[in-house]
Amino acid sequence: MTKVCACIWAIWYRREGCGLHFVFASNFSEKGGLEDCLTLESVQNQLWSGQIVVTSARCRSGQSRNRADRLAAGIIGSNWPIIRQSSGEKGGCVALRTTATRLAAIALASAAILPAAPSFARSADHAGVARTVKTAAGLVRGIAQRDGVQAYLGIPYAKPPVRELRWRAPQPVDAWQGVRNADRFSPLCVQPMRSSLANQYSGAEAISEDCLYLNVWTRPALRKAPVIVYIHGGAFYVGSGSVGIYGGEALAREGAVVVNLNYRVGPLGFLATPELRAESGDGASGNYGLLDQIAALRWVRDNIARFGGDPDNVTIAGQSAGSMSVLALQVSPLAKGLFRKAVGMSGAMIAGPIKLPSRSEAEDAGTRLMAAWKASNLAELRAMPADRLVVPRVPGGPSTGPAIDGHVLPDAIPALFAARRQSDVPLLLGFTRDEALGGMGPVTSLEGYRTKARERFGVQADRFLALYPASSDGQAQEQARMADRDETMVSGMFEWASLQAAHGTAPAYAYQFSRPHHYVAGVRFADLDPATAGAYHTSEVPFWLGTLDAFDRYRPTRAWTPQDRAMSHAMMQTLLAFARTGKPETSGVSWPRFAADRPRLVEFADTAAQQDWPDPHRLAFFKSFHAASPR
Repeated sequence: MTKVCACIWAIWYRREGCGLHFVFASNFSEKGGLEDCLTLESVQNQLWSGQIVVTSARCRSGQSRNRADRLAAGIIGSNWPIIRQSSGEKGGCVALRTTATRLAAIALASAAILPAAPSFARSADHAGVARTVKTAAGLVRGIAQRDGVQAYLGIPYAKPPVRELRWRAPQPVDAWQGVRNADRFSPLCVQPMRSSLANQYSGAEAISEDCLYLNVWTRPALRKAPVIVYIHGGAFYVGSGSVGIYGGEALAREGAVVVNLNYRVGPLGFLATPELRAESGDGASGNYGLLDQIAALRWVRDNIARFGGDPDNVTIAGQSAGSMSVLALQVSPLAKGLFRKAVGMSGAMIAGPIKLPSRSEAEDAGTRLMAAWKASNLAELRAMPADRLVVPRVPGGPSTGPAIDGHVLPDAIPALFAARRQSDVPLLLGFTRDEALGGMGPVTSLEGYRTKARERFGVQADRFLALYPASSDGQAQEQARMADRDETMVSGMFEWASLQAAHGTAPAYAYQFSRPHHYVAGVRFADLDPATAGAYHTSEVPFWLGTLDAFDRYRPTRAWTPQDRAMSHAMMQTLLAFARTGKPETSGVSWPRFAADRPRLVEFADTAAQQDWPDPHRLAFFKSFHAASPR
């Protein structure tokens, strides 16, 4: 008999013709071993229509208890078993001989209960039915959550961008009759499945092109409350508003109306080609994902008062690609007047290695993608199944994301600021202490550090090594990490704040998040080492949004302390104050207005306190290096 480990099984499926193709994966077991569990590597960069999460609880050797996870029950209905127990079960456990036997049994049981055209989504935790709200398109009924919060999930803000609407600007949603149940999240926009998402943030939603939906959290007593619209990250390639750490329940409990949304990602969201430009009517192509975000903001303007929000007091916020989206919206003429404040967390396509491509560069990349898909025209592209259009991100290969298209983004971002064409709104910008996303790459020794510096920076290597000096292996590792952070994140956020300070009247404020997460002993991840992660990229999000417990939805991973929860509460209050007034407020610390000649910020670590920015001379080095480097 094979020893059964207790793990969280995720069953991915996708349509193949008239049938379903199943592939299985799991997180690590509670014992930390992989002897009887698969990893997600076999499904990385694949397109799945959805997933079912099943908990395999600990039983006697050779047996496994199979039950539907609470969220999985929400997908397919609580009356449908995910695993049909055999007649030979003992005490709720089923004898299993091998891993292959177990997977085959799960496949058969799942195939028996899945509908021919799966289109289910996760139901959020709730305690009842919320009040019915009349939107411009029709009535919606949400769900009641804890402490009086009401959630309205999966509200459409545009027509499904399918068939002839693929690669077109979002169209107004059709009105509906009767009451629409807004009690579960919509499908994710089409994207590859990544192990990092499944390990930490994955929901259980299907994946579909029909994905332009948003979610609202509010309380019935709210009137003209500040509105926070959160835009998810994911490199413009993955992600959704249903990710647990992006939930709005906690902020709604504190007095805000919170909205998050899905937008098209990857090639379906950002493909640019000359043919698409010719048919568009506005002389542009690509940036459909940004147009989705603008359509969602228009929905907020037209509808949010009915949920207790103030349409004249909207704050947009986002992290990583969501932060880059916030920057793009700040300079886009199409988003003027749709928000009054902006929050950017660790993402600015304005300095360093992350730059906006020109229209011609974006269209060249799109033409290469069309060749890879063996498509000669738009009609062929629009006839292709969506999963044919999802491509893995390959270093040096064509990528998709925002571009200077002359319409959504009419010019380079610095030029738009210099011409004072940005939305002149208060900014709250920041980064985390340990987010190292590229640049130098892994460094293990002093000699390796110096070698990489000379390979990468050439004649400027001596200047780099003077700015980031090291005399030991340990110092070399630390300096390489700091250089990566400064290059990929800090320089962009500094430039964004500097442009606003130089060309706007509204203030900019800055923060650094330096608080590592506390982990359950022995927990393991495929893409994160708890011992060295520190304040990693994305680690600040659950503190700002009050979603610390989302990390433990599928298995215990974090051991939050009372101090962690107190810091999260302080950061939530800071964000809420900014959303209300345009000025962040944190107990015990004053927030300095950003000034490029004396840059100060507020650091969230063990406590909140003012600190200097990282050395501006270091940031200037990377700015000049990339200005002289080809794209």
